[in-house]
Amino acid sequence: MGIIDTAMIKKILEKEKTSGGNEIHLVATGGSQKNILTIGVFHGDEPSGKYLIERYLKGEYKAKNRLLFVPCLNPDGLRAGTRGNSNGVDLNRNFPTKNWQHSEKDKYFGGDSPSSETETRFIVEIIKKYKPDVILTLHEPYRIVNYDGPALEIAEKISKITKYDVEESIGYPTPGSFGTYCGVERGIPVITLEFAPTIDSEDADTQIVTPESLWCHYEKIMQFLADY
Repeated sequence: MGIIDTAMIKKILEKEKTSGGNEIHLVATGGSQKNILTIGVFHGDEPSGKYLIERYLKGEYKAKNRLLFVPCLNPDGLRAGTRGNSNGVDLNRNFPTKNWQHSEKDKYFGGDSPSSETETRFIVEIIKKYKPDVILTLHEPYRIVNYDGPALEIAEKISKITKYDVEESIGYPTPGSFGTYCGVERGIPVITLEFAPTIDSEDADTQIVTPESLWCHYEKIMQFLADY
């Protein structure tokens, strides 16, 4: 299939309810070549991903690749303004990786067991069913392009767009992380894009920006991935 207008095909492929009663959606748009998955709001105190994805889905673009979106993986945490979900679990430490470990019940708590959380299982099933060729996750606040798996070329392209440095390591241990699960252990190119902070937090050591100010970068990134 050639390049098509994504405004013509926007539909919910999958949905699930969290333990807090909120829905998570997988939305599809675009063509039929590669599958490009973008996930927003792993952490409820990093809200910009939802805004950026939903704004993109309201637009009219052309894409040869099928674009898959989870606008908000952690709606419970988003509503509460917390990093973890309604069970206090950091979803980015809850994946069934070889390095998953039981941890203290702090803000990085990885759950009582791997894939203990509905949100994690939702993403694991999406990976199995749709087999994405590239995955982009949207985070805050470190202003870097982190990557796992064979994603250096993509990371460098996104770095040129955002002017953020490329970093192979986030700088601290992340047992049970999504990047390890998909990138390291399954060989899928995974980009963890850390935007500038849009809300104040103990990790936000740079100037806070508005979600709207990130849009020009995100739009260009999606234009690149739509035809990658």
